[in-house]
Amino acid sequence: MPGKAGDNRVREHRRLVGLTQAQLATAGQVSRQSIVSVERGDYAPSVYLALRLAAALGTTVETLFPLPEHVEESA
Repeated sequence: MPGKAGDNRVREHRRLVGLTQAQLATAGQVSRQSIVSVERGDYAPSVYLALRLAAALGTTVETLFPLPEHVEESA
């Protein structure tokens, strides 16, 4: 189902850059369990955490957490 919290690319990018969950957690200043929850889609990170994760993974928040195609722009 597009648009749910689990539709993120954190795990994919973490693996691409060769970080463990623990290393990403340290970079994001959160627990490893928080990273597990984000990767599973059980937890939607705050803007601040999303920014820290994107920086640690060398990408953008928009790349890690894409909006579903069916979201309409607000006027």
